Amino acid sequence: MRPGRLGALLGLEHPVVQGPFGGGLSSVALAVAVSEGGGLGSYGAHILEPDRITETVGKLKAGTARAFAVNLWVPQPGEPGPHPDRAEWARHADRLRPYYEELGLAWPPDAPAAGTPDFDDQVDALLAARPPAISFVMGIPPQRVFDEARRRGIVLIGTATTVDEAVALEEAGFDVVVASGSDAGGHRGAFLRPVHESLVGTFSLVPQVADAVSVPVVAAGGIADGRGIAAALTLGADAVQIGTGFLATRESGASEIHRRALRAPEARTTVLTRLFSGRTARGIPNRFVRDMSAHENDVPPYPLQNTLMRPIRQAAADQGKADYVNLWAGQAAALAGAPHAQQYLSDLLKATEQALTTRP
Repeated sequence: MRPGRLGALLGLEHPVVQGPFGGGLSSVALAVAVSEGGGLGSYGAHILEPDRITETVGKLKAGTARAFAVNLWVPQPGEPGPHPDRAEWARHADRLRPYYEELGLAWPPDAPAAGTPDFDDQVDALLAARPPAISFVMGIPPQRVFDEARRRGIVLIGTATTVDEAVALEEAGFDVVVASGSDAGGHRGAFLRPVHESLVGTFSLVPQVADAVSVPVVAAGGIADGRGIAAALTLGADAVQIGTGFLATRESGASEIHRRALRAPEARTTVLTRLFSGRTARGIPNRFVRDMSAHENDVPPYPLQNTLMRPIRQAAADQGKADYVNLWAGQAAALAGAPHAQQYLSDLLKATEQALTTRP
C-alpha cells in the first residue's frame, strides 16, 4: 500500500495516522511504536504545561528518528473564561456530591485556582521544540503559528468536522486536513457551527472534503480495520487516522478498565455527552452517563466541569470502577484488533491490501 501524499510530505511508509488522545490517554510508547512501524504516531498535549511539552517532544525524538505529530486544542470562544463565584461553584459541585462520597473523595472540592495551560505559551514551547508535525483540533490558531511553522519546516495538520471547516483550514494555510466524522470517539472538534449542526458521518464527509480541498486529506472516525481503511482510500482520502483501535492497545495511556471496556460488547453503543468535561465527546455510556443524562445542558463549560470531574475519574480508575470513568470510544470500537500497537498496525496493512485487491 503506497504512502500517498501524506507519506511523501512526512516520509511515512504507510498512510496510517494514530489519533492523538488528550487527558492523559496519550503515551510516548504508543506514538513511537506507530512511527517506528512506518505510520505517523501522535501525542495529545493540550493539558500539558509548556515545560512538559518540551520534555515530551524530547522523549519522542529520543524514541524515534521518524516523523510524529503533537496535538493541541485551539481555545473556544469564552474559554477558559472567568471562574464562577462561590455559589455557582457550590451548585455545580453539589450535584456530584454522591459520587465524591461513594469514591471516598474529600468534600467539598476546592474551587480551581487556575484555568487550563495558556495556549500561546503551549504553542511557543511546541514551535521551539520543533516536532516534525503539529496538529490542531477545534479551530484555527493565530497566523504567527503558520509563519513560524513554515520557517522551522514543521508540517501543520488541521481537523475539520464539516466541508466548510475543511475549506477554512486550507485557506488558513494548513498543509493537511483531517476529515473527522461524527463516528469518531472523544471530543468533537466543531468550530464554525455548534456541534449538533456538525455531525457528519465519516463516509459522507470524506469524499466531499476530498473534492473541496487540494491538500492531503486524512479520514478519521469509525475506522478500525482494513475494510475501513480501504473504503476511506477509495473515497478519496490520502490516509486514515485511527484513534480508538490504538487506544485499546497496551501501549496507550488508557486505564486497564478503559481498555477492557473498548473490547467488551458494551462498546457497540456510544453516546455524545458533555458530562465529563463540559465539551461534547463520544464515549461508551455507563452508570454515571445514564444517571446524569438529565443534566447534559446544566453542567458548566470546559474547563470547569472537567475540573470537577477529574477527581472522580481518577479515583474511579484507581478503584477499578468503570461506572464513573470517561470511556471515550468511536463507533467502530468493536473492530479493534491486536493488543499491541505494531502488531495491530501490521494487521491493518495486510487487511487493507486484501480488501483493496479482492473488492469487486
